[in-house]
Amino acid sequence: MKTIRILAITSLVAASGFFGIAHAESKAKDIVAVASSAGSFNTLVAAVKAAGLVETLQGTGPFTVFAPTDEAFAKLPKGTVESLLKPENKEKLVAILTYHVVAGKVMAADVKTMKAKTVSGKELDVKVAGGTVTVDNAKVIKTDVAASNGVIHVIDTVVLPN
Repeated sequence: MKTIRILAITSLVAASGFFGIAHAESKAKDIVAVASSAGSFNTLVAAVKAAGLVETLQGTGPFTVFAPTDEAFAKLPKGTVESLLKPENKEKLVAILTYHVVAGKVMAADVKTMKAKTVSGKELDVKVAGGTVTVDNAKVIKTDVAASNGVIHVIDTVVLPN
């Protein structure tokens, strides 16, 4: 009876340790989870889903994402977002979204005026002037939003590839 109690206690301790590790790992959110929980990237998350990029952005990365807010998407001409979310426009949506992603983890302290190659293969024009960073025509309004597989820098405008 004593042996059974010891085994039961040992099993409970081992299980609690395992679940503690699993719980700790679940706290480290990937880029999609961070964007989803922020509350200001609903349009971006919907677009990532429509483009079939969720799994990619949940991958190991690391990625640097220049994430437009819902307000940034609202600046687009009326009907643009709705049109892009249609299945027949998936290729165009993928091109736009991947233009917002750079391979690697680039923190704000490492940003300088440069051309940054995106995962779409095109280049973003990154400028640093007077403490302000712009990416193409978008202003970076928040930096270094950490994710388990990279970093998000928040921008105020959707950038479009040429």
